[in-house]
Amino acid sequence: MQEFRSNGKILLTGEYAVLNGAKSLALPSKLGQSLEVSEGEKNKIFWSSYDENKNIWFQSKFEIESGDFTPLLSTEDQKDAEKTEIAKRLQQILKAAFIKNTEAFLGKGYVINTKLDFNRKWGLGTSSTLIHNLAQWLKLDPYVLLQESFEGSGYDIAAAGSHLPITYQLTETGPVSFTADFNPPFKDDLFFVYLNRKQNSREAIAHYRNQPKEDIKGLVDKISGITEQIVKSESLEEFKLFLKAHETLISKAINLPRLQTKLFPDYPEMIKSLGGWGGDFILATGREDEKEYFREKGYHTIFDYQDLIK
Repeated sequence: MQEFRSNGKILLTGEYAVLNGAKSLALPSKLGQSLEVSEGEKNKIFWSSYDENKNIWFQSKFEIESGDFTPLLSTEDQKDAEKTEIAKRLQQILKAAFIKNTEAFLGKGYVINTKLDFNRKWGLGTSSTLIHNLAQWLKLDPYVLLQESFEGSGYDIAAAGSHLPITYQLTETGPVSFTADFNPPFKDDLFFVYLNRKQNSREAIAHYRNQPKEDIKGLVDKISGITEQIVKSESLEEFKLFLKAHETLISKAINLPRLQTKLFPDYPEMIKSLGGWGGDFILATGREDEKEYFREKGYHTIFDYQDLIK
């Protein structure tokens, strides 16, 4: 049996603007996903996906022989819209992988198990960790596999393979990532709150791309500059100022109000949206009293910075 593992991610700066080349700060999470590959029935893949509680949340067979990877779902799962969509996505990924490395599949069969450390609704990278694991197994370029199957900038792929914070940027010659010396002395004043709903990344990207852009270069340059300043922040107050500036710029670019203004106007500290605005996690500054503020509003999935980030 072969086993591979990749890290989940938090995009601290550069959401949306990373698609246009802004330098962004990505943080690999301690929670991730593993992939186990064993030999199986010839010309078939028997696929099982396990959640963080070790329960199967998706299962299917795929036919290898024609390279089409037709999913063979159970009769019950064929009636489940979410599971049929997941099967189509996996089929798309496997077909792309087949084209890039046909030899790995022809005349062979596999039992593949994926295992998540986190709730798949949290938006920590169920798809990106899967892509990165498959690329490791098949010795493929994970960015190429990503582009063949999902939209996105690829920052999550870079984070999946890193054990330290990184800056990430799309350039004319391709994606570039560097280890970032981001280890804020005020980590005890930072925590993450799950907003009780998963944001659809593809919908968030489509919304951003549909907005009129008066000055993309200006936005990219400003967000890149803020990213560099945040990496170097030495005090919490300085950090909060840069976060607010970032929120203001992205709010204007996507034509949506800041989440703090919309949902938490009376919150005394700073809130920053992460990833696609309106879902998944937010970053908040504060300590125990501030965590209680969110609990009282029904948000009970809260991580201290050091518990979630590598």
